[in-house]
Amino acid sequence: MKIKSGFVLRDVCGEQVIMGEGLGALDFGRLLCLNETAAFLWKFAMEQGEFSVDSLSEKLCGEYDVSKEQALADVAQIVDEWKKVNVVE
Repeated sequence: MKIKSGFVLRDVCGEQVIMGEGLGALDFGRLLCLNETAAFLWKFAMEQGEFSVDSLSEKLCGEYDVSKEQALADVAQIVDEWKKVNVVE
C-alpha cells in the first residue's frame, strides 16, 4: 500500500497532523493528529513509497525497544486508522 497523493504531514502548533493539499483537501476536509510514533511511521512510509505493515514494523523495532509481536500489533492498528480516514491506498 502507499500514502495517497495530496496528503502531507505538517507541524501545526507543535502537533504532527496529516492534512490534505490540493484535491486531497477537498475530499478530506479535516486534520488528523498523530502521536510521535505514528508520525515517525508516516515519514518512513512516505520515504518508502510502497509499504506494508511488516516493513513499518521492522522500522519501528529498529527505532524503539519493542518486540516484533507488539510492533506488528501497533502498526496494524495505526494503518487501520489510516485506512478508515482514507489516506492510504
